[in-house]
Formats: sequence, C-alpha cells, structure tokens
Amino acid sequence: MAVTIRLRRTGTTRRPSYRVVVTDSRSPRDGRFIEIIGHYNPLTKPPTVKIDRTKAQAWIAKGAQPSNTVKKLMHNVKEGA
Repeated sequence: MAVTIRLRRTGTTRRPSYRVVVTDSRSPRDGRFIEIIGHYNPLTKPPTVKIDRTKAQAWIAKGAQPSNTVKKLMHNVKEGA
C-alpha cells in the first residue's frame, strides 16, 4: 500500500480549509484517510498552518511520501509548532 501525506479539503464553497492527512494514495482527495496530522487555513492573514511534526516524521520514516504542497507547508512551519 502506497501511503501519502496530502491535503483534504474541508469548509464550504469559496471558503476552503484543509486537513493534512495520511492516506492511501489510491483513495480520492476527500475519501478515506488513516490519520489527521494537521490543519491548513489559507484564508487567514497570514495563513494558518499547524502540523504535528513528530507524527509527520514518524509516517515519513515508515515510507509515506508527502505531496509537493505538504512539503512546502512543512518547510515553512516553525520548529516549535
């Protein structure tokens, strides 16, 4: 099973927010997931990003591949968050 770390869209029409989830790469964008490891809200000024780095690192160590967007978000998150 190929596992990825990617965004899952939540919120309403024209008011998106996202959850950072660990999921099977074959499942649809808003389909089943294994675990929620963070949140991303692009509508706030500045955008709110909260990712549990220990969970993310644990999943990456197990072989999960983060999407390009999640890689960028994880790179921009401060070490303390």
